[in-house]
Amino acid sequence: MAKKFVRAVFPGSFDPITNGHLDVINRGIKLFDELIVAVGNSPIKNQLFTLEERVEMIKPLIAGIEGVTVQSYDCLTVEYAATVGATAMLRGLRNLTDVQYEFQLAMTNRAVAGIETIFVMTSEQYGFTSSTLIRQIANLGGNVSNLIPQSVYEKLKKRLIEKNRLD
Repeated sequence: MAKKFVRAVFPGSFDPITNGHLDVINRGIKLFDELIVAVGNSPIKNQLFTLEERVEMIKPLIAGIEGVTVQSYDCLTVEYAATVGATAMLRGLRNLTDVQYEFQLAMTNRAVAGIETIFVMTSEQYGFTSSTLIRQIANLGGNVSNLIPQSVYEKLKKRLIEKNRLD
């Protein structure tokens, strides 16, 4: 019997990508033949970086991980997954609040699109971080350099300086 090829998507806004996201990517690729980091826009989030900027930040961070690519999308996540032929969705879980939200989303995605969701618990050191929290801390002058890759940290500092000049 031939081995089944499994392509998965890891969707998110990644604004910015965090060390926790990279942890999920590095552990998640072990479960799939191919993993697409799918960068989308969220209508409920006030995003700091453009879609293109987020994709460009992620490319060098995943360059050495075999089987992982990054793409942007601008539609429903399940529609995007179907377009690229993904049969699974990878999601990271940090806490019980995530479990409740992600469970509902996974059940909906399976009912609507027949796509399975695979959950990976984040490593303990990343369980409290989120892109939103990192943006808030950095915007108030806090040091988030240990929570995001150095290249992303430099871009975040630069963007916040630019943004504060405009406000």
